[in-house]
Amino acid sequence: MKLVIFGANGPTGRLTVEQAMMEGHEVTAVTRRPDAFPLDDTRLSVVKADILDPDGVHRVVAGHDGVISTVGVPYTKEPVTVYSEGTANVIKAMDAHGIRRLVCVSSIGANYEDAPGEALVFRKVIVPILLRMGRPLYEDTSRMEDIVSASGLDWTVVRPAGLFDATTVSDYTVSKLRHPGWFTSRRDLADALVREAVDNLNPNSRVEVITTEGVPNYFQVFVKEALHIGKK
Repeated sequence: MKLVIFGANGPTGRLTVEQAMMEGHEVTAVTRRPDAFPLDDTRLSVVKADILDPDGVHRVVAGHDGVISTVGVPYTKEPVTVYSEGTANVIKAMDAHGIRRLVCVSSIGANYEDAPGEALVFRKVIVPILLRMGRPLYEDTSRMEDIVSASGLDWTVVRPAGLFDATTVSDYTVSKLRHPGWFTSRRDLADALVREAVDNLNPNSRVEVITTEGVPNYFQVFVKEALHIGKK
């Protein structure tokens, strides 16, 4: 399968490119800084483009079977539009080239709902702080989800929880319903993104990816990941 991956030079983007190549797929990695991209392979093309540039997006999407977006931005108090505007550009380009399969990374903070059985300290202390810190980001991921769901494409929105690093893919959970847990390893997220795109899982759905083993504690995630949210 020929996949184009936006946000390819982010932590999750690089792992997603790596995972797709390991499975024998041809990958076009899209980044604003191709000279800094660390991976090299005969199945890999690294191209310079900005998801906010409609012409650039139109150019790089051509000739592919599916699109994965791992674009992310840090917490900020300023308005965020990269998710909604960038994804709108991707959808327009996909329509123009007759490409159907779209998989986008969002967040469980978009239109957040409590999960049954979630820990009290998490629901009452950590979640309100994170949602307040990330309000502009979550507002734009919510807008993006609305744009994607109205696109008419074969889409899947993947919502990770608090991202952390791991060395291997675990037996993670994919759920269409809110699932207890605020942890997703980037390895698991990358694997899920490729699975969704290649195997056409969960079409026209929003799904959560939750890591259930080897996870850090709440304090570690809050200190390390909250300060770098958006670096998908």
